[in-house]
Amino acid sequence: MARTSDKSLAVAGLLFNALVWGLCWWPFKQLETQGLHPLWATALVYGFVFLSIGLWLGLRGSLVSWHQHPALWLLLLASGLTNVGFNWAVTVGDVVRVVLLFYLMPAWSVLVAWWLLGEKPSGMALLRLVLALSGLFIVLKTPETPWPVPESLADVLALLSGLTFAITNALLLKLKDSPSASRTLAMFGGGATMAAVAALLGMATGVVHAGAAPTWAWLPFVALLGTSFLFGNLALQYGAARLAAHTTALVMLSEVLFASVSSVILGASSWEGRTLVGGSLILLAAVLSVVSPGSHD
Repeated sequence: MARTSDKSLAVAGLLFNALVWGLCWWPFKQLETQGLHPLWATALVYGFVFLSIGLWLGLRGSLVSWHQHPALWLLLLASGLTNVGFNWAVTVGDVVRVVLLFYLMPAWSVLVAWWLLGEKPSGMALLRLVLALSGLFIVLKTPETPWPVPESLADVLALLSGLTFAITNALLLKLKDSPSASRTLAMFGGGATMAAVAALLGMATGVVHAGAAPTWAWLPFVALLGTSFLFGNLALQYGAARLAAHTTALVMLSEVLFASVSSVILGASSWEGRTLVGGSLILLAAVLSVVSPGSHD
């Protein structure tokens, strides 16, 4: 049993990680205004973190276990696509809307665990799925459209990144016996690799613009993001190792609060009635997924 001081530090670590993710939209948007597309920004930031961790842990030794755990390549792919989708979405879309759609992850987890881990959903899991999907329909349904459909690239990216995040979590559970250093390298390596690949494919198809020439003005924001993600990951590992899993997940929901408040204050988002109602249902489903840990996801 962790001491009270250890638990307080663990919660503080989780809150710091949630703060990093809740505020990361701002430097990504600043980089975009300076001509750096969020995909290239993601590749630079995660490449920096990947190399830092690799040099710290010993890259060669950490990659040896990939032969024994080939699913690490799937983790690289899923976590990389998660970061590609989320970072791109919060840069080009309404931050509150993106974060809410991303937090459909507990709903996707029900389906992913059923498919990937063979876990049949319980009645409570199905209830969460219905609540989350109802919230999704309310958020997406606009007076101009007869059906609730994604109305922008940011909507699509947020939904897909939530799905790949659910797959990432399932793979982390499947890979629980693999070295933690290898999992960490897979996740940050995936962010750098998949962002670079997506950016190159986007440029080839005309979806992603080449952007401005590199400038030293990018450096402070890239360094800020890279350092924040690195220390945020360390804080997450510290907190998650000392608290129950459902407590960790509940504290991490504070990311929605950090992202919502900061984006509204800075004018990057606005609250609408249907966003409030639908978002409440999505968050209720997320809360239920962590306060009833005994039910199968």
